[in-house]
Amino acid sequence: MGFPILFCLLLATQGVLAAPFEAEAVVPPSPAHRSTPANSGSGAMPSSPAVNPRGLDCVIEPKMTVDISSPVPGTLSEVLVERGDIVEKDQPLAKLNSGVEEASVKVARARALMMGEILAAEARSSLGGRVLKRTNELFQKKLVPWSEEDEAETKKLLAEHELRKAREDKELAEFELVRAEQVLKQRTLLSTIRGVVVDRFKSPGEYVEDQPVMKIAQIDQLNVEVIAPLSLFGKIALGSMVPVKLEERSDVEYRAKVIIVDRTIDAASGTFGVRLDLPNPDYRIPAGVRCDVKLLPD
Repeated sequence: MGFPILFCLLLATQGVLAAPFEAEAVVPPSPAHRSTPANSGSGAMPSSPAVNPRGLDCVIEPKMTVDISSPVPGTLSEVLVERGDIVEKDQPLAKLNSGVEEASVKVARARALMMGEILAAEARSSLGGRVLKRTNELFQKKLVPWSEEDEAETKKLLAEHELRKAREDKELAEFELVRAEQVLKQRTLLSTIRGVVVDRFKSPGEYVEDQPVMKIAQIDQLNVEVIAPLSLFGKIALGSMVPVKLEERSDVEYRAKVIIVDRTIDAASGTFGVRLDLPNPDYRIPAGVRCDVKLLPD
């Protein structure tokens, strides 16, 4: 085979081998297939929410909620309130079985009232004083030895110490009575706030230890929780009075006082919290409803 033929075959082979690489050449993507910038997708930093023309959304909550539990374990003998009842502070709510504690109070009260030991000690002290006086008179006349005078004086001192001990025992018995009454008092569950019974978890006959018996919510004062946008930060004054309207009763306007303005911003949402105090002495405003509030005047 001659050189021209070999040269032509070599060129043809190189053309075939280069064809695949030319077919895989990079083609510029069309505008429809171009990737979006990183900050235009769902991972972009959120902007502060726009203020609703009506105001900001809010939620009305109880001033506080309290889980009433027993300080001592025992079996419930009776529950004195039901769900929905309005209770006053220090009102009895439930009682535990307290037969043993009531008996202990009776015994301690009887001991605290006993006066026999004190009366007997007073009598012995008085007698010792009279005996000592007569002995001193006889000793001055040299009718009795000094040992009898010393013995009379010692008996007088012992009688005085016995009287003091009797009085101390009575005072200790009075303290024991107070202690027994406090132990008995722990068997009655009292309300720590003025409010309404939200739920009851236990019934008579059930054993309670560290579980709550019922939940009480204070609703004569309400908290209005507001999530405000970053654009209002630094513009809301503590103590200012702002209008609040319930979503279901937008025709009625209430006045609430700004009591808390958060000093930090939530970076994920660009918002901060505000709390208002809303008086509710007649319980007309229900807790747990949504509302609208205007934190700044128009």
